[in-house]
Amino acid sequence: MKAEQFKTKFNTMPAVISPSELNEIPSGSLIILDARVGKESYQNYLNKHIKGARFIDLDRDLAEIGEDAAFGGRHPLPRIEKFAETLSCLGVYEGAHIVVYDDKSGANAAARAWWMLKAFGFDGVSVLDGGFQNAEKEGLEFSSGEELFQKAEVIKKEGWLLPVSSLEMVENELVNRSSVVVDVRDAYRYKGESEPIDLIAGHIPGAINIPFSENLDENGNFLKPEILREKYRNLLQGKPQHLIIHCGSGVTACHTILALDYAGFGIPSLYVGSWSEWSRREGKEIAKDI
Repeated sequence: MKAEQFKTKFNTMPAVISPSELNEIPSGSLIILDARVGKESYQNYLNKHIKGARFIDLDRDLAEIGEDAAFGGRHPLPRIEKFAETLSCLGVYEGAHIVVYDDKSGANAAARAWWMLKAFGFDGVSVLDGGFQNAEKEGLEFSSGEELFQKAEVIKKEGWLLPVSSLEMVENELVNRSSVVVDVRDAYRYKGESEPIDLIAGHIPGAINIPFSENLDENGNFLKPEILREKYRNLLQGKPQHLIIHCGSGVTACHTILALDYAGFGIPSLYVGSWSEWSRREGKEIAKDI
């Protein structure tokens, strides 16, 4: 299928694509990014990855981690200039179609990479539905070792193009009841029953809980857009239209932002600092629902 035919088929590039749709993208316009995380993520990439995929690291490439998570959270956004250099080193050029995958149905770093690429100004960005496991199941071609590609020209941008919220903005919106703040962490973390990552269990007072896992079916694939649309319409009925999405550190929040975009809603604001910032900031109230 030629590039023009592929674009005509979808009109605009969908936020989520299947392995079979990935195979239809013309190789000349395709860049695949492997965004798996963990201590052995790069070694896992070297051992086996979708043919042609380039490795992108959450901590190094998709964040700029500071000294104190109380100011910015565990995964603050990198400076826009730093991300531009990262894309250049990965050979990412303007006009490319970029497909990102991880091994957690997009919930680790694939959705975060998708959000950052969209916020950087790329239109043709998709997350692979079902990720690495689905690619194996569907018989995509895999490879091992390093991939060879050329460095691209640095693309200059002034700033992120999608809405982000600071801790102060979240607090103000909740006080004025002008936004819905959605916490996408698992319910037990939101309720304050236990906290496996951050220092304190609980949630931001006034935030509602819609776990990101509810965006997926029993097989770990995204629910169909029409199902997601109905689901979120029902959950958010009667609430302010402006949404602020957060999680633990601004990574899995992007999974729900992706799901909302896939369902045809506008892209809401991301609170990057998320619970990792709020729970560490001195004087901030913490709610529990045990």
